[in-house]
This record gives sequence, C-alpha cells and structure tokens, in this order.
Amino acid sequence: MFDFPLRATATMNLHLFIVTGLLVHCVFLASIFDIYFTSPLVHGMTPHYNPLPPPAKRLVLFVADGLRADSLYEIEEDGSPRAPYLRNIIEDKGCWGISHTRVPTESRPGHVALIAGFYEDVSAVAKGWKENPVEFDSVFNESKYTWSWGSPDILPMFAKGASGDHVYTYCYTAEKEDFGAEDATVLDTWVFDNVKNFFHAARSNQTMFSKVNEEKVILFLHLLGIDTNGHAHRPNSREYKDNIRKVDEGIKEIVSLLEDFYGNDGKTAFIVTSDHGMTDWGSHGAGHPSETLTPLIAWGAGLNYPQSVTSQAFEDNFLKEWKLENRKRVDVNQADIAPLMASLIGVPFPLNSVGILPLEYLNNSVHFKAESMFTNAVQILEQFKVKMTQKKESTLSFLFTPFKLLSDSEQIDILRKARSYIQQGKYNDVISLCKTLIILALEGLTYYHTYDRLFLGISIAMGFVGWTSYVILVIIKTHTNLMRTVQNNKASSVFAYGFSAVGIFIAFFLLIQAYPWTYYIYCLLPVPVWYAVVREFPVIQDLATLLLTFPLHQSIGFLFVCALGIEILVFSFFYRSTLTVGLIIFAGWPVITQLWAQAKITAVSWTLLCWLLAMFPLMPVVGREPNISLVTAAGLLILLISVSSLPSLWKSKNKNVHHKDLAILLFQMLSIALSIYVVNTTHSSLQHKQGLPVINQIISWTILASSLVVPLLSPTFLFQRLLSILLSLMSTYLLLSTGYEALFPLVLTGLMFAWINMEQEALQYYGLSLKPKLAILNFSYSTDITQFRQLHLDDTRRSFFFVFFIVTAFFGTGNIASVNSFDPASVYCFLTVFSPFMMGGLLVLKVIIPFVLVSCAFEAVQVTTQLSSKSLFLIVLVISDIMALHFFFLVKDYGSWLDIGTSISHFVLVMSFTIFMMLLNGLAQLLTTKRIELWGVTKYHAT
Repeated sequence: MFDFPLRATATMNLHLFIVTGLLVHCVFLASIFDIYFTSPLVHGMTPHYNPLPPPAKRLVLFVADGLRADSLYEIEEDGSPRAPYLRNIIEDKGCWGISHTRVPTESRPGHVALIAGFYEDVSAVAKGWKENPVEFDSVFNESKYTWSWGSPDILPMFAKGASGDHVYTYCYTAEKEDFGAEDATVLDTWVFDNVKNFFHAARSNQTMFSKVNEEKVILFLHLLGIDTNGHAHRPNSREYKDNIRKVDEGIKEIVSLLEDFYGNDGKTAFIVTSDHGMTDWGSHGAGHPSETLTPLIAWGAGLNYPQSVTSQAFEDNFLKEWKLENRKRVDVNQADIAPLMASLIGVPFPLNSVGILPLEYLNNSVHFKAESMFTNAVQILEQFKVKMTQKKESTLSFLFTPFKLLSDSEQIDILRKARSYIQQGKYNDVISLCKTLIILALEGLTYYHTYDRLFLGISIAMGFVGWTSYVILVIIKTHTNLMRTVQNNKASSVFAYGFSAVGIFIAFFLLIQAYPWTYYIYCLLPVPVWYAVVREFPVIQDLATLLLTFPLHQSIGFLFVCALGIEILVFSFFYRSTLTVGLIIFAGWPVITQLWAQAKITAVSWTLLCWLLAMFPLMPVVGREPNISLVTAAGLLILLISVSSLPSLWKSKNKNVHHKDLAILLFQMLSIALSIYVVNTTHSSLQHKQGLPVINQIISWTILASSLVVPLLSPTFLFQRLLSILLSLMSTYLLLSTGYEALFPLVLTGLMFAWINMEQEALQYYGLSLKPKLAILNFSYSTDITQFRQLHLDDTRRSFFFVFFIVTAFFGTGNIASVNSFDPASVYCFLTVFSPFMMGGLLVLKVIIPFVLVSCAFEAVQVTTQLSSKSLFLIVLVISDIMALHFFFLVKDYGSWLDIGTSISHFVLVMSFTIFMMLLNGLAQLLTTKRIELWGVTKYHAT
C-alpha cells in the first residue's frame, strides 16, 4: 500500500469537471441512438401493385392486442378448444401459423409492422403512441376506405398518417382502459357492438351503403381487452382465458354479420392476429418467446384452405401440444402480413414495407402469385435504390463502397429475366428469382442503413478511451503530490495547433459529405479530449516512473484485482447470481483484513447482512405472484425500527433533538402505517374487481409528494438524517411493491449502516485517523480542507463497493435492462387507467429509491473517512466508464432479437447509470446536508 497526499486545490474546479463529464456522457449515450436506433425509412419511391384483379373486395383485420399464440391455440384440460370458432376455421376453412414479432414487443411497433410492413426504430416507442414521429405509408393509406374501431392509443396514428380523408376511426375514451376495472372484456364488446351498429346504420344510409360496398375496403377491429386483462390478471388467469372466448364469439358474430350484409358474395378476406404476446407475469416489451410468438389465422377470399400433412419440421413441440400436427402450419414474420393484405385487395404494397409476401397463404393462380412476388420485389428494390442513392450522394466518390451483391447491372438483369419468365409462363422461376432479389435488396438496405456504423463506433470508442484516461490523470494530478515535472508551455502550444488542425480537417471532411450535425459532435469530441490527455504528458511520465519503483508482481496483482472486480460487475448484468457471489466474498472482508478482531459486533453485523442481501439476486426477477403479506411485513418491520429509535432520540432531545424533530419522525411513522393500509385495501379492492378507491389514490400521491421533502425537515446528524431518508422513501416504496421486493431496501439500508461503521473501523485500522463518534458527525458541518486526509489505495475499494452496491440496487429484485421485468401491478396504488408514461415514471421511481439510499450512505462514508465529497466519486467515474466501454464493444446487431436488444440495452443502461450517478451525487448531497426549518427559516450549510 502507498499513500497519495491530497492537494489543497482538490475541489477547486471539480464542479466544472462534473458538468463537463455530464455533457460528455450525454453525447456517448446519444450516439447509440444514431448508430443503432435510426429510422429505417426512406422516401421518394413510387407505388407498385399487382396488375391482375385481386381475389377480395374487402378485408377484415382483427388484432387481439396482447394475445399469445399458445393461449389461443392450446387445448383446455377437458380436451375442448379455448376458441372453438377459430379452431373450426383452422381445421375446415383457412390457414394458420405463427407470426414472429420483433423487439420492442409493444403495441405501436407491432401495429406498424402489421399495417405498414416495416419495423419501426426503437426510439419511436418513447415518442408516443398517438403521433407519428416519422411519415410512413400503410395498407390503410393505400385502401379506398378504412373503418377502424378500438383504442384511442392505436387508431389515430394510422388516420393521422393517411393522405386524404378515407381512414375513419371510432374510439372509446382512454378512461375505459382501466386495469382495475371489473371486466376489461367490455373494451372488446364495445368494438363488436359498434361494428354491428355501423352496419345496421349502413343499411338505411345510401351514402354509407355505397362506400362499404366499394372495392379495396378495410375493416380494422382493435381488441384491447385481452391485453388489459393480461396486465391486470396475467395470461394464465381465468379472466385472460375468458376474454379469449369472448373474442372468439365476437369474431364469429361479426363474420356472420358481414356475410349476411354482403350476401355471401365470397369477396371478403379475414385475418386474425396479434401485435405482441405477453409474459407469464403480465408484461411485454422484450424478446421472450411468449412475447414474440403471436397467432395468425386467415380465411376467406383469396386465402388457402386447410392442408392436411403427415409430418412438419419445427423445432418446437407446439403442434403436438395444440393437437394440430395434421394441419399445415405456415409461419411468417410480422411485417409479411402487410403485403399479404395488400395483395388480397389489390392495393399498392406499402412503400416502406420490408415484408415478403407469404405465398402459402394465397389461394390463387400461379400467375397471380408470380405477379405479386414481382411487385413485392420491385417495391423493396426501389427502397434499396433510394437508400443507395442517398448514401452515394453524401459520400466522397473515392470513399464510397457500394453493396457488391446487387450492382446496377445485376438489378437490371434480374428484373429483365423475371419479366421474360412471366411472358413465357415460367411462373415458378419468376417466384424463385424474385425471392432471391428480395433477399439481396433487404441485405443491401441493411448494408446502407448501417453504412456509417463502423465509422461512428470508432469515433465514440476513441472518445471513451480518451475521456477515461483523462479522468485517471485528473485524479493523479489533483489528488496526489506525484506531479514533479514543470509544464512545458511551448510544447503545449504546439499540441494546441496540431489538434486544432486535426479538428478543422475532420469538420471539413464531414461538411463536404453533408453529414448530420450530430456526426460533428461524435467525431470532433475525441479531439479536445485527447488534447487534454496529451497536455498531461508530464503526469504520465511521472506515473510511469513511480510504477517502475514498485515490484512488477505487485503492480500486476493490483491491476488484475481491479480488472477482475470490473468483470464481475459486467458479468452481473448477464447473471444476477454473480452479485450473490460478490456479496458472499464481501462477507469475508473483516476476516481477510483482521478487522473482526477490532470490532466484533460491527463485523458480525456486516457479515450477516451481506449473507441476507445475497439471497435477493437468487430470487426470481419476474413471474412472481403478488404477496401483500410480505409488503405488510416489511412495513411493520420498518415501524418496529422506528419505534426502537424513539427512546434514544428522546433521551438526547436536550442535545441534538427538539420536539419538532420527534414530530417529524412520528409523521413518517404515520406515513408508513398509511402505506400498509393503502396497499392492503387496494389489493383487496382490485381482487374483488371494485377498482382503485379514490381515497387510497389521494393518500398514495400525497405520500409520494412528501417523501423527498420531509427528510429535509429532520436534523442533519448522520444517523438521524439517514433514518429519516429511509422512512420517507420506504413509505413510497411500499406503495410500489407487490411482494418480497419490499424487504430489499430494508436489508440494503441495514448493510449500508454496517458499511459506514466498517469504513470508520478500517480507517482507524490503517492508522489514518482517530475514531470520531458517529453519533456526533453532522452532514452539514463544513470541513476544513486541511482536515482532508491523503488518498489511499483502500479508497479504490470504497469506490468499488459503491459501484457494486449501485449495481445490486439495479438487479437486486429486478432487471431494468428488460422492459418486461416489471409487474404493472406495482403502480396500482397510484393509478389503474392505462397511461404508459405515468406508469413508466412510477416504475423508474421504484428503481431509483434503492439508488438514493446507497448514494446517501456513500456520502456518509465520505464524511466518516474524511475525504472531500468528490474524491471517491472520480474513482467511481473511472470504474463505471470502463464498464460502459466494455458494453460498447459488446453491442451487436446480429443473432436473435433478444441478444441484440439485450446488448444494446446493457450499454444504454450503464451509460444512463453513469449519468444518473452524477445527478444522484447532487441529490444525495441535497438530501443529507440541507435542512428546512419548520418555522420558515431555511438554513444552508456548506459541505
């Protein structure tokens, strides 16, 4: 071990440094959206459609929101089908299969894939369900008329994006989308009833009658009840399964109504499918098979009849489970349904569609199929040509690398051959050739869509490495006496001119290629960062000289331990049980360092709490059933802790505590008691399908609003303030809990209290300080800079502990990297009416609360170890940045959608985590050091 004396100027420019770091990390985070989440859309294509007459005059699209494939197809325990009418369609009238969706498995991207035929970029989810962040074409837009009934979250976006005034929407109010409603099937019966009323009215309205009898008409029925019941009760519930039966009956009635209305003219095509599935625990958004496998059933005009088969080659065992081994199953990608619908009613394929027409669903001549595939190929090829032209025009000719597998001559040759084969009647050859062209065009689209990915990736990686290197140098320069070499101003000027020239060259290079303005930020950011690194070359020299004075095995050992620690943190993102291993190792810390001999009770407390916390990552992340008893137990336990603290506070009231401080504590205890009451009564009310009581909702929002203010009224003495923060945040956390996770903040906070005591013992063990009494330590007391001790290598461990505990707060009871890891029931004390952003905000708050507890404990550690408030944080920044760089290199765009989504979300998560820690550092200081006087006088204490 060796000491680094702390300089008197340690905190002079650190606030500016933190702000700069925040901006830099925002750039790093934003870059991933330009690299991986850009919109795939291009504009400037012309519509194409099959010149042959279509088989159907109209198409009826039923989308059962949130319907899993297995939930529809599986057989009941008594051997009867869950959806008898649709089962009869599969066996006697139509064709069926599985529609494979892509991540994110949310309603908006799912419907866009179904109706527009392309996979919307992930960022569109964050831009809302009701507006179009980008203009896109759809089957509805190309139709003569489209009538749609259903949710106000889905229907308007297709009407808003349509040209002209031919897409009509009929929506119920948003308040009907209530997860706590007595019966969510009313959402679907509303749709069925309104369709019936519409056609009943059309019989007596000549204008409407003529419109609905036109060709190229689409009827869209969006059925949200199954999704709502799935969220509220889970897919294995009676409510979810009963809703499927209701939908089956409703579809049967609508089909009968339409056949009667149109006189059984045989010109109606029917398609039943879903936008996404749902996990067993009632959520969706990620790539689990229960979310990505949705049903597809099609029958009517132009669609195939059931085909009997003796065997089918599928890796899954669904056919046997569903007793459908003898009916041919035809799987498609979700985007393939859009060209299928367009082909059936003879409208142009959506301009941005990347779907491949599933010919096995069509019941038509081979000539019709060949013409349809040719149209499909030309439509996708046009996107490829527009994309290539755009990229070619924005790239210097000598740097442009075209997609070699589909050159201009190759395109012309394939199209000429295909048209020739059609004229010769070689329709099967046309189909084969067009499929090849489509596959090549799609590969080319991906090639040009990701054309700048390597270029941007290198720029971001250089910025990352440069920034991390600079932070390390700042730590060494600002917090040590290592700096001996005098700065050479002349050399610094030369570097400045050199890096300025490089920056000008890069800017000019980007300018002449007309790159977006964001590219300038990503590519120019490494220039000033590396200039700052190079300016500290004397520090690098002195560091190298110092390292050479130590034995090689000691330096290598230290670096190995640091690398191993960071890899454990990285590994925990993939396997939560890694955190359990880490906590068990932490439990042995007092034994390894002999601290147990110095403070036995503290060491035993630390060890027991480490073991207790180690249990949480082993518990199921998701799929757990609500257990309100555990939430109640957590509330009662925190009340018991509060009551046990009252005598000690009362005895010390003449010294540190006033009557009003005790009143604040009693108020917080009342909030905890109210939270227990609200959780239990809300759960009971929802179980009896009586909805969310208004008084419970008012109490919940009041407790939430007060939770961040009340701690500021309590004394700033270390343990009193930490206890106050725990009580306030726990009252909110209980309202957001449904099971064992309510116990997690309690155990985590207990370990944090033990950590604070252990760090004080460790400080004394290494002879760095006298042991002040923790009871008299005050967050708000200004520490003289001369009292700051020297940095020690042990401070690296303290920083690592903090990062480890933050990661444990992330993954202790859930996985924020996956949208589907949260139980929607967590927010039912606050609201049950569907509101994605409000619900998402409450879930994020639930995740943040353990972070705040860890951050406040870290502030206490810095106070007890006599370090400046930013010293350890800089080491934390280095650790988190190395993790972020690691995940940046792990990001990929190949493999399964689950793998791709996970790799990207991990990087976004750790980058958000780094940015968030910077903000959290300020929040923790506010919560621990500031106090609002009850009688209107606010005191501000220097830190």
